[in-house]
Amino acid sequence: MTDTTPADTQDAVRSGADGRPWPGMAEAFGVWARIALMSFGGPAGQIAVMHRILVEEKRWLSETRFLHALNFCMLLPGPEAQQLATYIGWLVHRTWGGLLAGVLFILPGAVAILALSYVYVTFGDVTLVEGIFYGLKAAVLAIVLGAVFRIAGKALHGWGPWVLAGASFIAIFGYGVPFPIVVLSAGVVGFAVARTGSGMFAGGGHHGKADAGPADSLLGDTAPEQATLRSVALPAVCAAALWALPVVVCMVWLGPGNVFSIIAVFFSKMATVTFGGAYAVLAYVAQAGVETHGWLQPHEMLDGLGMAETTPGPLIMVVQFVGYLAAYRDPGGLDPSTAGLIGAGLTTWVTFAPCFLWIFVGAPYIERLRRNTSLSAALSAITAAVVGVILNLAVWFGQHVLFGSQRQADILGMQISVPDPGTVDLLAAILCVGSLLAITRFRVSPVLVLALCAGIGAGAVYAV
Repeated sequence: MTDTTPADTQDAVRSGADGRPWPGMAEAFGVWARIALMSFGGPAGQIAVMHRILVEEKRWLSETRFLHALNFCMLLPGPEAQQLATYIGWLVHRTWGGLLAGVLFILPGAVAILALSYVYVTFGDVTLVEGIFYGLKAAVLAIVLGAVFRIAGKALHGWGPWVLAGASFIAIFGYGVPFPIVVLSAGVVGFAVARTGSGMFAGGGHHGKADAGPADSLLGDTAPEQATLRSVALPAVCAAALWALPVVVCMVWLGPGNVFSIIAVFFSKMATVTFGGAYAVLAYVAQAGVETHGWLQPHEMLDGLGMAETTPGPLIMVVQFVGYLAAYRDPGGLDPSTAGLIGAGLTTWVTFAPCFLWIFVGAPYIERLRRNTSLSAALSAITAAVVGVILNLAVWFGQHVLFGSQRQADILGMQISVPDPGTVDLLAAILCVGSLLAITRFRVSPVLVLALCAGIGAGAVYAV
């Protein structure tokens, strides 16, 4: 039986490691659609949502496997949260599951950005939408904060991981050390410590009290059947071909000087160097889009980032807005709106197609290496560093949700952004605290909390 057989056919008679019937693709569709619609707040919020639903609620995988997958995705170019969804989808339902999870993860954001792009160039007013997302961001911040403490409590045991997490946060937040350097350095530290015979990072201490352990999860602790070298070839070839197809078609049919060809080549190159997620590539895209190609103005780039920050899905989805404007303003013989639609779709395709390639090629190897003591220690050390990274993202997100402006301050040689207390958004703070209490103390459904906050945000924009 090959990996490309539909997952429902393969899983019809399977049982999980915990004895439960294996979930079908219909159930998977509902789970991944729910995650996609709740994936606000950048990588921190998206990882928090997946952790809550997949580890705590559904128990599809244990804390250990979740963090193991996250560690690997943190090392890849592209949006780590979307690749984490693809990885877990692949673990549970093979290639078809990875495709389902990865596509659904970006679909709501892609549709939302496309709609907002049309409204932006046609009317220039997205007040109601901004109000809805204003309320959503406050609720998502509460989800993020809860996730930071839960993941830290389960992943950090012993002084070594705590020190590494703190050092990672300080390096990124205080000194602006590039994200890939922080993560790779942590891996080197963990590998070197393990080679000395120390068990400081052995197993990563992932099994906190709240983690029932691999035996009580659907996947258990064994490598999946699809984690074989033979399973890599066909999905990898298909993903690479689908990535290259629109680029080749544009270059051959339209010529290298056409706006669609330029979009296809530029964003394909970008997809291979986006280590560190959206923020690592924004300056690169902004400079090329504004100065090199003249696709948009600086303030429009900021408007696009605002859309991406307030819609579900990866923040890197801002590139779709850039692609839309590029084609809209250079439509050739097409209607501008039609050209914008094609430009947005092309940008999204060549940006995210490589993400599936990285997972389908790398995941089987990573799963097979989980038993290697030194490499496991390296990934466990990366886990500790990732806690610091997520905390940095949470702080950044919180500053922009709760405060109107920040100032730069020099503290012990660190250039850090300090919020201006006079610009605190009281309504956002109240919504955040209320959401945190509702979700953590009173166990209110996050979906209900998000819906209530969205309604309050929509009403607030017209009450001011």
